[in-house]
Amino acid sequence: MLRRIWVLWIAVLLWPLGLWADPLSLLRPSGQGWDLERQPLVISLPQPLVGKAPVAGSAFGPSLFAGRAEGSFFEPLPPRPEARVRIRGMARVPVDIALVRAMIGRAESPRDGYDAVQHGAKRKPRKKPTQMSLGEIFAWIDATPGQPHAIGFYQFIPSTLARLVTELDLGPEVIFTPAVQDDLANILLADAGIFELRAGQITRHQFMNNLAKIWAGLPTSSGKSHYHGYAGNKATVTWAEFDREMARAFPS
Repeated sequence: MLRRIWVLWIAVLLWPLGLWADPLSLLRPSGQGWDLERQPLVISLPQPLVGKAPVAGSAFGPSLFAGRAEGSFFEPLPPRPEARVRIRGMARVPVDIALVRAMIGRAESPRDGYDAVQHGAKRKPRKKPTQMSLGEIFAWIDATPGQPHAIGFYQFIPSTLARLVTELDLGPEVIFTPAVQDDLANILLADAGIFELRAGQITRHQFMNNLAKIWAGLPTSSGKSHYHGYAGNKATVTWAEFDREMARAFPS
């Protein structure tokens, strides 16, 4: 019962985002930029990263702006249940996944690591993120509207954090430890196609471009962030550096 109340509370917390979402406008009713939560960030993607092409009439279109679906400006990444179950079931973290996560952290939170809070947040949490429970994090988000809330090593924004917490069935009492943050990020790595890369179904560069569609601090093969120019987003590492580190994990 308490878990259901927790999930409902998260949904209520994020519900206003759905009211504000408007693909034809870059402003919220307050006049603030809609993308306050966008620098740096983890986002829900507008289209599948790996697999079949978009179907005519599908909600997953080529545009970054996807309207009101799911209470977000972005369509959620189509779930990859088998990959998610597989990555959650790993007893040990393989070296390649550890290297990928380290690269993401270098791009998103090079200074504060797992205790990083988006620099634009004027009202920061009273405790370090790794000492906070998930309930405390969402309470901080709820109590400090109108500012960025990206948090942790992977700079989760509220909508993505809520989605991943629900996916892993984590309660409000769970502490936002490095291990928990890693588990949340693993779901996104599965969605980005890490197992397809391992199986040779996509190339390393395709996987890198997929990651860049999730984390704005990573560059695409163009050398720029996939979200370059949106709310000041830009890549924080070069493509050469990104490729060099990924080659350590996936040489071929």
